[in-house]
Amino acid sequence: MAVSPRYRAPALEKGLEILEFLAPRTGPMTLSEISVGVGRSKSEIFRMLQVLEERRYLTRAPGTEGYLLTNRLFMLGMEHPPIKGLMEVALPMMHGLADDILQPCHLAVPSEELIIVIARVESPGDVGFMVRVGHRRPIPHSTSGLVLLAFQSEEVRVQWLELFDRRAVGYDRKRTVAAAHAIAAKGFACIASEVVAGVTDLSAPILLGRAAIAALTVPFVERRGDRAQRNKAVERLRAAAAKVSRELGRAGIA
Repeated sequence: MAVSPRYRAPALEKGLEILEFLAPRTGPMTLSEISVGVGRSKSEIFRMLQVLEERRYLTRAPGTEGYLLTNRLFMLGMEHPPIKGLMEVALPMMHGLADDILQPCHLAVPSEELIIVIARVESPGDVGFMVRVGHRRPIPHSTSGLVLLAFQSEEVRVQWLELFDRRAVGYDRKRTVAAAHAIAAKGFACIASEVVAGVTDLSAPILLGRAAIAALTVPFVERRGDRAQRNKAVERLRAAAAKVSRELGRAGIA
């Protein structure tokens, strides 16, 4: 039997339902579409949409009546002390890494069954593939995600896999586990991008203790005739990730 919450806040519940419904949508959604999506009447959610728009959690798509989620929730999350501390430590080292290997890099953290990119540094070179801040992808379908999975305790890893199953992320569990074990044994990942041909994702864990709290990733674009460059990038990436991990440990950021 389901246990009912002791206290209810109907207006808050409606607002959260709207935000959660709009979060994975890439296009604008009308009042009618949101009403159907959250299973509430238009009159129930009309005022809530107005308030969320006034507070800048939602915006209207230009020239339409459709609503879009803004980045306000994301920016609030960036102010959370552990995330803010991680970025303050990592960003200077990410800039140094990009300058050193002439490739871009980004920082990803886990959020339920997804990775979210929270910071990026562009390539100072003439060629590079960028991943936008806020980009989300299922953990089993990203190199950063596999690195995060690889450097967890066995108990946490099983919990994550069970979450992937419940959320139906569409992955091969056996292959994912094998990939995670291989990454853990090597200490880093070097995997051809699932999304972009010609890009190899190089990724290393940011550790607190023995668990990864983030993954530092280089979407590596190899220049013709310079295969040694990738080996250098792996070496410098691992050194940068290890340095961020040490600094976080010294600062007591958790």
